Amino acid sequence: MTSPRAAAQTPHASPTRCRRSARRSRIAEGAVTGPNPGGQDAGPSYPVGPKLGVDVGQVRVGLAACDRDSLLATPVRTLKRDARRNHDVRLVAREAIERDAVQIVIGLPKNLSGREGASAEMAREYAGLVVEELVRQAHPIPVRLVDERLSTVSAHRSLHSAGLSSREHRKVVDQVAAVEILQHAIDMQRSRGRDVGDPVPTRDAAGVPRPLPTPTEEPSMKNMSSSRREEEA
Repeated sequence: MTSPRAAAQTPHASPTRCRRSARRSRIAEGAVTGPNPGGQDAGPSYPVGPKLGVDVGQVRVGLAACDRDSLLATPVRTLKRDARRNHDVRLVAREAIERDAVQIVIGLPKNLSGREGASAEMAREYAGLVVEELVRQAHPIPVRLVDERLSTVSAHRSLHSAGLSSREHRKVVDQVAAVEILQHAIDMQRSRGRDVGDPVPTRDAAGVPRPLPTPTEEPSMKNMSSSRREEEA
């Protein structure tokens, strides 16, 4: 039996440390792994909980989120892209932290043949910045890149169906595209029973920090689909 003196000398954990430990525990529990050694399914091999979806553009960044059961994605907000100071990157990280997100899903804009161009490179660099910002804030939320082909086209169609004009699209299309990205990801996770997309490392294979994404008008950018150019106009 512990003596009163020993009990009195036991240090108490700070509230901040307790909150961080609880959040990391939730992330670890969400990433619990699939079948157990006995062959019985121990649950999904992907994180279940609140998640943040991100649609990255040259001008704007759309955000969406899903519920704690990872069933339904809904729009959150649109951020102005700040390639000089990356203020939007900090806001993305803050949004995920405040929502206790167990995962961040960022759209990877491939072309119809599956190849990656300048937009995909920008999305990868942006995802790397988000990961590093989360590490800087001591909140290691996993980030994954998921194929977002046709998500913007689908977003515009949804807005047209809702009766919004092309001018009104600009205010919300990035959020709707983020909803498309996140909903596609959580639907695929649930149907496959495993995680989807590519995990984003903090540094590249050579251990070099990722560079800041500085969007420029390169020739390859001019070959982007008309829907992407409309979004970024």
